[in-house]
Amino acid sequence: MKKHLVSSAALVLFLAACGNEEGQQLEEQQKVEEVEEAVEDTEEAPEPEEQVEEEPQAPLYEISEANWTLKPIADANEKVVLLTIDDAPDTYSVEMAETLKQLDVPAIFFVNGHFIDTDEEKERLKAIHEMGFAIGNHTQTHANLKDSSEEQQQQEILVLNQTIEEVLGEKPKFFRAPFGVNTDFSRALVQQEGMLLMNWTYGYDWEKYYRDPKALADIMVNTPYLTNGANLLMHDREWTAAALETIVTGLKEQGYSFVDPTTISVPE
Repeated sequence: MKKHLVSSAALVLFLAACGNEEGQQLEEQQKVEEVEEAVEDTEEAPEPEEQVEEEPQAPLYEISEANWTLKPIADANEKVVLLTIDDAPDTYSVEMAETLKQLDVPAIFFVNGHFIDTDEEKERLKAIHEMGFAIGNHTQTHANLKDSSEEQQQQEILVLNQTIEEVLGEKPKFFRAPFGVNTDFSRALVQQEGMLLMNWTYGYDWEKYYRDPKALADIMVNTPYLTNGANLLMHDREWTAAALETIVTGLKEQGYSFVDPTTISVPE
């Protein structure tokens, strides 16, 4: 009887031992499978992309002070024009920017400081900038620099630079003096500020006869001053805003492309 009991106990211990051994084998097998799955996941996971810093694009155009046209550098397209709009962002600048954006045409908007005094006006400036357009300095009060002292000229240019930087987070790269009148002092200050001084090749929308969309569109496209690299001056005006799409279409029909201001060489 005791012998039978001992045999039974031994059998139980043997089975338990087998069960433990099998459980260990299963546990070890499970660990192996988990490791293999982790390895597979690692192999399948895409490697992180290497961050490559983009090199600044080499300039394609430079300004000619002889006639304020844009001259191609190397083999850049010659048959181009540059669109510029002064007195922004008074009343129609945002509308004009929207028109150009729809037409996929770049431009420089030259800003007067007295048009960005209020939060609403600053929002207009932001809207133009966020649509991708370059912003230029057109002085604080649109004063004639020739009739201003050096201190006044400094205020006209630097105060506006500071305001634009506060609103947009960057200083303007282009400067255009009111009436196209510069002084030795303003030229030196603009260069010191790292801006490109720019006037224009032609413009008409301030003349009485051309304060009409049809007449303005016709002269802007058919003027004898239209040439390769022409620097076109327009203003924030109701009739100019109304004529803008026709002007762009007419220039395209004559085979002209439009200079992107970011491709213009500026002082470093």
